[in-house]
Amino acid sequence: MELDEILLTAEESMDKSVDYLKGELRGVRTGRASTGLVEFVKVECYGAETDLRSVAMISVPEPTQIVIKPFDPSTVHEIAKGIEKSGLGLNPNVDGKQIRLNIPPLSGERRNQLIASVKQMGEQAKVAIRNARRDANKHADGAAKDKSAHLSEDDVSDAKEEVQELTKKYETQVEELVNAKTKEIQEI
Repeated sequence: MELDEILLTAEESMDKSVDYLKGELRGVRTGRASTGLVEFVKVECYGAETDLRSVAMISVPEPTQIVIKPFDPSTVHEIAKGIEKSGLGLNPNVDGKQIRLNIPPLSGERRNQLIASVKQMGEQAKVAIRNARRDANKHADGAAKDKSAHLSEDDVSDAKEEVQELTKKYETQVEELVNAKTKEIQEI
């Protein structure tokens, strides 16, 4: 494996880790309503578990309310059951052919739990980034031992430094995401 390919693979892996974290953080409840809160709630429809966003339109008409309009009105009660089972602590109000979710303000204790959860997600993303760094360094060492590659020690050393710089860059992004979400949770 060539050094450029090693660096590209490492960067793609680190980028995927940050993207995954962004998706996870969208689903963390704050004091404000967000479609990301319920998009991935699993709903039993037509004999299969499906993401809510696949079976309904989700909107936020007010800062403390989410409205869910199923594409098929007959699935309203299945969607309500899915939301109740999701563990989000939200009570769906079936309103004819749609569902309203009122987002109550968070208690201080619940805010602290969410902040701890967000920090844990950030740590998991950092671990994934560090694993990508480890793999890249292993591949660089393997390329150095491969005589057909004709790589100098300096080339391998430079590649490892670039991998370390990538690691710092993506860990900084993770920190920024975690800090922004923490700040959002703390807002009243």
